[in-house]
Amino acid sequence: MVNTSPATAPTPSGLDAFFEITKRGSTVGREVRGGLVTFFTMAYILALNPLIIGTATDSQGLLLSGLPKLDAAGQVIGANVATSIAMVAAATALVAGLMTILMGVYGRFPMGLAAGLGLNAVLAYVLAPQMTWAQAMGLVVWEGVIITILVLTGFRQAVFKAVPRSLRTGISVGIGLFIAFIGLVDAGVVRKASGTPVELGIGGSLQGWPISIFLITLGILVLLFVRRVKGAMLIAILSGTVLAVIVEAVLHIGSNNQGENPTGWMLNVPQFTEFSAPNLGLIGRVDLFGGFAAAGGAGAALGLVLLVFSLLLADFFDTMGTVVAVGAEGDLLDDTGNPPRTQEILLVDSIAAMAGGVGSVSSNTSYIESAAGVGEGARTGLASVVTGAAFLLALFLAPLVNMVPSEAAAPALFFVGFLMMSQVVHVDWDDAEEGIPAFLTMALMPFTYSITAGIGAGFISFTLIKLANGKAREVHPLMYLVSALFVVYFAQGAIMGLLG
Repeated sequence: MVNTSPATAPTPSGLDAFFEITKRGSTVGREVRGGLVTFFTMAYILALNPLIIGTATDSQGLLLSGLPKLDAAGQVIGANVATSIAMVAAATALVAGLMTILMGVYGRFPMGLAAGLGLNAVLAYVLAPQMTWAQAMGLVVWEGVIITILVLTGFRQAVFKAVPRSLRTGISVGIGLFIAFIGLVDAGVVRKASGTPVELGIGGSLQGWPISIFLITLGILVLLFVRRVKGAMLIAILSGTVLAVIVEAVLHIGSNNQGENPTGWMLNVPQFTEFSAPNLGLIGRVDLFGGFAAAGGAGAALGLVLLVFSLLLADFFDTMGTVVAVGAEGDLLDDTGNPPRTQEILLVDSIAAMAGGVGSVSSNTSYIESAAGVGEGARTGLASVVTGAAFLLALFLAPLVNMVPSEAAAPALFFVGFLMMSQVVHVDWDDAEEGIPAFLTMALMPFTYSITAGIGAGFISFTLIKLANGKAREVHPLMYLVSALFVVYFAQGAIMGLLG
């Protein structure tokens, strides 16, 4: 007897059901590849964060490790600096790994988190010189606490939903241009110049093996992509790394060393170093209240509050832009332009800010480099679990991770810029009220090297244009509030000047 009953779809496995892998049109293989691509494009933070906060000193002249940087004669104590760098690298990997796994399991979104660039610079060069490192990390924890409260009260999600669709598109495209620019800078294809703000390569020409590695890797990526080869980004990154290691072993090119060796590797040299046990002694070195007392005087304290506000605002809206961009790239946004589990995603990001302070590595935040993993096929939180696991492995396999030069990872960032540009058609360019704010958002992100600056310009211009055209009711009340906060953000230099 022939069974004429309709066929039923197979029941998804526990892993598939939990992460909604099939529902989001993905596979376990794509998630693993996407998670690894995200890790390799983020891995530079394991080298940069230690160089930024691991080599700076606090008000007492001490490194983050608690050791002095200079001896009695004013000479740098190399062993102490090396110890500080190693401790920061280990803590950076640990916190990034745990927070990214939390994003995967609770937020179930394909996005990696780690210590935020820019945020760590403010910490190292503005906050730490005014107090001890423990006190500075305490302020980072407070920033995370405030953001968490904003999430739990629904305020952060309400702001997220109040942003008009045209601005969200502008944010996504602007971030695409921004990370493409980051890729070019990380590879040394675009550099600072003397006669102009930036220039192509070295003196206007492309020279040296590192830039050649970037071009070769990008060529491999483009060729594989147009031929629809699965894992194109990961294959390209690994191929570029192997070639870079061979070139360095034969030619001994060395580091760029802040421009002293123009044709050297920009961020990290692709060579193997010795394994060493991770030192996690920085975890928990936090003074929650000492930072405010260290400010001294009402004016200084108010200036400190303004700095914390700046950190909060930058973290708040960098995350919003990143979530929108990553969600749009993976076609994960609903009809209103919101990703699934928005509340959970924002809560994990807020907790990560606190965790960064507790771990003494600076505020952790969502990374736009996650768009590279999404471009490789990642659609679910499983990719984030893979990325987080890779960060935890990096605690013990740092020599292998550091073998991937920025010149081999940067092509993925640059290429994602192309993928994200496709969304520009969703802006009604014939409507100046929509087009001008979107354009300002897109343009200022790469031109100011700041996601927050682009978002702020878009918010303020959108609100002012609507008011000038007598359409005040078309602006969500929260847009007025946030626009006012951005005015304060942009004027913080003048305000702090008045405070002395």
